[in-house]
Amino acid sequence: MAERGLLTRLAASNQGSLAPQANTLGAIAEHLRALLNTRKGEAAAAPNFGIMDFNDIIHLFPAAIPRMQQSIRTAIQEFEPRLRNVVVQHMPDEKEPTVLRFDIVAQLNLKEARGTVRFHTEMHPGGRVNLW
Repeated sequence: MAERGLLTRLAASNQGSLAPQANTLGAIAEHLRALLNTRKGEAAAAPNFGIMDFNDIIHLFPAAIPRMQQSIRTAIQEFEPRLRNVVVQHMPDEKEPTVLRFDIVAQLNLKEARGTVRFHTEMHPGGRVNLW
């Protein structure tokens, strides 16, 4: 139970018919959305929560891509303890060069669930990150 926050546990208790792993993966995905859509320094209680602001390094493009990959990986390793062995890979897209895509692959670090998980992200101009 310590791996999940209070609100997640309360919500899960109201959805007893769903499989625990599905609840866990949904909670991880929701937390990653919040993490990746927060810029470092925006959370007063945790100044390192979030990722670097891409607008601050866009002038370094395309060299900024590895820095963004590292920022995403570091944030996940620091703030999502349910995942380990995190790998973030840039997925170039010639059709939409203004959208940065990253795949996140990690191992579940839970007693009740094991295995590899994969998330796909899109970072749009302005910094909004979609995750699925």
